[in-house]
Amino acid sequence: MIPGVILQIVQGTQTLADTVVQAVNTLPQVHQPTEIKLSIWDLAIKGGPVMIPIALLSVIAIYIFVERYFVIGKASKEDANFMNNIRDFMLNGRLDSALSLCRNNQTPIARMIEKGLLRLGRPLGDINAAIENVGSLEVAKLEKNLSLLATCAGAAPMLGFLGTVTGMVSAFYDMSMAGNNIDIQLLSSGIYEAMVTTVAGLIVGILAYFCYNLLAARVQKIVFLLEARATEFMDLLHEPAK
Repeated sequence: MIPGVILQIVQGTQTLADTVVQAVNTLPQVHQPTEIKLSIWDLAIKGGPVMIPIALLSVIAIYIFVERYFVIGKASKEDANFMNNIRDFMLNGRLDSALSLCRNNQTPIARMIEKGLLRLGRPLGDINAAIENVGSLEVAKLEKNLSLLATCAGAAPMLGFLGTVTGMVSAFYDMSMAGNNIDIQLLSSGIYEAMVTTVAGLIVGILAYFCYNLLAARVQKIVFLLEARATEFMDLLHEPAK
């Protein structure tokens, strides 16, 4: 009796298990969502037409920074014995050698001292004015295009915010045209444009801002150096009379 009952229970359990397996097999297969990765280029395209001027500003900022960095770096180099040699030549009356040294040393300091040597024999006020004028011209050359770099730093975030506004306008327009059939894919293009342009504009603006301040600080160091050498040269003009 008992073995028969046990056999029936086992058979019933097996039947239930077979039924569950069949039910599971008949369920629709659920596909796991695949991870989608976007490249930088794909993100830039989703940013819309506002990304074009932002990209142009980034290229301009990079070019100005690299070009000015090397120019300012070259101008900041100074021969440690330059002023000592100028002093020795002047004290010994070898002005031609001093001029030759200035012309062979292509730096803002050398060009400034050369102008002062060419003005020897005139009143000290005239010599000082000539040196200051040359120094101002040299600083202006070093600051070339720095204002454009500052413009890139300010314009890029503004263009990014413009892209944010146009993207949100596009998203709301799509919502109004869709009526009750609103889904996330319908709004994705406008949201992408809003977010991508904001990020791109801020990145370009921040980098351009740091680059501008770095170059401006290096130019300021050269200005202090020019002022120091100009003062040293003017003091040197009094030494032969002692």
